[in-house]
Amino acid sequence: MFQLEQPATFEQSIKKSRFLATALAVASEEEAKAAIAAHRHADATHNCWAWRVGQAYRFSDDGEPSGTAGKPILAALDGQSLDRTVVIVTRWFGGILLGSGGLMRAYGGTAAACLRSASLLEVKPSVEGVVSLDFADLARVKARLQVMEDLTITGESFRDTGADLTIRLREGEIEAVSQMVRDLTSGRAALSTE
Repeated sequence: MFQLEQPATFEQSIKKSRFLATALAVASEEEAKAAIAAHRHADATHNCWAWRVGQAYRFSDDGEPSGTAGKPILAALDGQSLDRTVVIVTRWFGGILLGSGGLMRAYGGTAAACLRSASLLEVKPSVEGVVSLDFADLARVKARLQVMEDLTITGESFRDTGADLTIRLREGEIEAVSQMVRDLTSGRAALSTE
């Protein structure tokens, strides 16, 4: 999956109609709705949009024939494997009807061109876990965890006999990190992702 590194725009004219696509990173449905409201052009004929945040998604044709705008914009998002993104495609009608197929190509194509020109970040699926350590093992394990790529120590809490390190790591690294913790502590500690 990918996310936008920064907002992107793309504009083109198709048979005298002006199409403007704006792509923005969002973290939630509420942020997507706020972005749509903020980037709506009151003087435009249509402000069509689609967004995806994880498994949740929505789209709108904003008065265009059903399925001719929102779905093609969402298809452009999915085609680029984008998550946490909203795309608004605004149309100023130029007097020439495009037909259903033409509208789908115009909205989907404008959204896709905008996303192709955008700067993207690859998002690697991650999980949170806890490593419970005795004080004798804390410094050695913490030092090893701090130098691991794609692993972040996000919290540390102390108990009478040791500490709990909260870490964020890539899903694919769970077994390797767990084995490393067991090896460094001679089996006294393990990674828990439950």
